Amino acid sequence: MTAAVRAMSKGDFDHIVTVIDTWAGGMSRDLGHPLFFHELGELNRVIGDEGAVVGFLFGFVTPRAEPAGYVHLVGVHPAHRRFGHGRALSADFERAVRERGCARVKAITTVANQASIDFHRSIGWTAEEIADYAGPGRPRVVLSKPLT
Repeated sequence: MTAAVRAMSKGDFDHIVTVIDTWAGGMSRDLGHPLFFHELGELNRVIGDEGAVVGFLFGFVTPRAEPAGYVHLVGVHPAHRRFGHGRALSADFERAVRERGCARVKAITTVANQASIDFHRSIGWTAEEIADYAGPGRPRVVLSKPLT
């Protein structure tokens, strides 16, 4: 059984927003806002075995002078973790944003989201906690990786 990374369809998005809370153990389906599919979803990816979605990545290119690939959200079905699906989604996204002129990738998570921090570190990203990043008293961990 081979998992393949592909572009996210509307059917994939509709499925993801119904399972996101159970897959991520408390992640809110509101993080799967339709903006990230309809307006910024060109680079969204899913991975699946035998037609079933087992993982997803919502990402886009930031509109800056020095654009970065920004990963908004990544998730893998709990029964399909530790098989390299998150790594494959991230690698495909990094390739796509590199082709669009990005020199780095970036993501943001909460200080308490150790699973996200550990995952990103395992695929070569750095993690830096920044006080007040999301407003007063709201620190965040900024994850990043240069694309060489």
